[in-house]
Amino acid sequence: MPSPTDFERLLRGAALRVTRPRLAVLSAVHDHPHADTDSIIGIVREGLGGVSHQAVYDVLRALTTAGLLRRIEPQGSVARYEARVGDNHHHVVCRSCGAIADVDCAVGEAPCLTASDDHGFLVEEAEVIYWGLCPECTTTAG
Repeated sequence: MPSPTDFERLLRGAALRVTRPRLAVLSAVHDHPHADTDSIIGIVREGLGGVSHQAVYDVLRALTTAGLLRRIEPQGSVARYEARVGDNHHHVVCRSCGAIADVDCAVGEAPCLTASDDHGFLVEEAEVIYWGLCPECTTTAG
């Protein structure tokens, strides 16, 4: 688990000022992968008190733009954030409860980056979402 000093280094490495809201948002997203904005706001407010919605939105945007966070938005879901960036992993989403989990790309190669027709694009990333039922929902549905 990264320490506050690790988060400070991440911010400085991305040429961002170290602020309490930025540290709090980084920590919240790291501790709660795939959290939505409202959840992140609640977690940040527990630690810092009166932080505005807009401040958290601004921090999320800055950290995402800097590549420190990744924003995902599965169909039918609100935006969610994660601190796992730069590895082209994918997600599995439960159609019933909305639970989300990470899925690594194929080991040893990244076939998802080889498009059948890239139309001349240099493909750098693929976004794959697997849909189904999580173990808990499978048990309650069966």
